[in-house]
Amino acid sequence: MSGDELERIANSIRTFEGLTRKQPISKFVPLFLKESKELLRGNTYLGDDAALLDTDGEYYMLFAADGIWSRLMTSPWWAGYSSVLVNVNDIAAMGGEPLAMVNVVASSHGGVWEQIAKGIAEGVRKFGVPMVGGHLHPDTPYDSLAVAILGRVRKGCEIRSDTARAGDVVVAAYDLDGRVGPNSPYSWESTTTKSPREIARMYECMRVLGERHLLSAGKDVSNPGLVGTLSMLCESSGLGATVQLENIPLPEEVALSRWVLVHPATGFVVSTRPEDARDVLEVFEGAGLAAAVIGQLHTERKVYIARGDERVMVFDLTSESITGLVGGEEHK
Repeated sequence: MSGDELERIANSIRTFEGLTRKQPISKFVPLFLKESKELLRGNTYLGDDAALLDTDGEYYMLFAADGIWSRLMTSPWWAGYSSVLVNVNDIAAMGGEPLAMVNVVASSHGGVWEQIAKGIAEGVRKFGVPMVGGHLHPDTPYDSLAVAILGRVRKGCEIRSDTARAGDVVVAAYDLDGRVGPNSPYSWESTTTKSPREIARMYECMRVLGERHLLSAGKDVSNPGLVGTLSMLCESSGLGATVQLENIPLPEEVALSRWVLVHPATGFVVSTRPEDARDVLEVFEGAGLAAAVIGQLHTERKVYIARGDERVMVFDLTSESITGLVGGEEHK
């Protein structure tokens, strides 16, 4: 792969809408962060996949929410199903156990919210997490859906995104047993054909990794794609990374240049000590995921993609921002 080809891939990652849609977060969060920090005594870092809420017991509560992209609302059944999937992913990425969800649905078309509800019902069945309440706006001129989820994680076993260490290796893990999604060439659907037991086994692996303390940080691969999601982790941790593209697990039918932008149904990017990498790979592979060491973290706050001896910078996090959320700063 030539330097020009690498640069084209790097530019596609920088300008990908799944990533650029994250950038307004840097202006939105500061509007309420100060007041939240005062109430929660500093435990207010908002760059994780789910918020950690302290309790008096042995668990942190995990709280997350996702709004479904308006483009997906043209397929309301998929919107409903996906609203469950993405929320369960957020809890799993933290090493947690999902407990319950609520929703907010808006549509003046009974056929739309009926299909949303049917998609949600299938998601509840597949992922084993109940929908316990919500709110329906039956008279809006638009269709929308948002879901919030509650989970828990044992204290000391949580997987954060702002705690990565320089020198750690980066591992990517995917469920490759699937197909390109029905609504976007940048999605990978791999859960509808699996049993609830198979799905639970895949998500359980992150809890196992957290309880065995094998990871320094982690996230689920989401709308920004693999490199974009890793760059968010690097921004949170104040680090950079180099990704070896040839090491990324990918399905035969998808080109690498597209795969790095894909939002998979089940995919994680994590960091671990080099000496623990083999154990991490075994946990992922034992759950049915394809996993590989794809790079390394470093103190230089720049993210590179590489193939062989060629290397191109994707982000300079000393001067560029994705979400603007940096863990070390948020905890001060």
